[in-house]
Amino acid sequence: MRHEDIERNLGLMVVLILLVTSFGGLAEIVPLFFLDETTEPIEGLEPLNAVQLEGRDIFIREGCVGCHSQMIRPLRAETERYGHYSVAGESVYDHPFLWGSKRTGPDLARVGGRYSDQWHRIHLIDPRAVVPESNMPGFPWLSENELDGSRTAAKMRALRSVGVPYGDDDIAGARDAVAGTKEIEALIAFLQQLGTHLKR
Repeated sequence: MRHEDIERNLGLMVVLILLVTSFGGLAEIVPLFFLDETTEPIEGLEPLNAVQLEGRDIFIREGCVGCHSQMIRPLRAETERYGHYSVAGESVYDHPFLWGSKRTGPDLARVGGRYSDQWHRIHLIDPRAVVPESNMPGFPWLSENELDGSRTAAKMRALRSVGVPYGDDDIAGARDAVAGTKEIEALIAFLQQLGTHLKR
């Protein structure tokens, strides 16, 4: 079959393109399933505690993930600004992954411990009070809404079913650990742990 024949037959060309891209994709993706550095947690990595887990869900619910990536690429400009590049072993317990590539705001992969809880509280309620050029909206309702923890244990059980090592005690105490916590406190707890495992 000549090259010109393939180009003239649209159906055949589509099938061949799909085959080639499928094999190329498999050749890049499948080996990653067999590398320890992409499937094993980094040393000292612990799953999120109950409050941090709720904070992560608030981060997703409020759309923070749409403007803030959590993936530092191994490029000099990024590592100088944000710190060590992201490694897969930091995120093996994340379901879904929040790496992303959108940066309307700064990357948050290494934000843990960079600012105080009070700074985060002010920033979440009125971002321009601490960053005048920010275009981030405020989230004042987070300081009013309170978590009851009624679904936290169920979330932990679901995550345990996909490999996150939550113990029975973690799950049993989840509701009490979360009940009465303000949403803003949970979100700050989530932000304050981001990137801290690799720093250790």
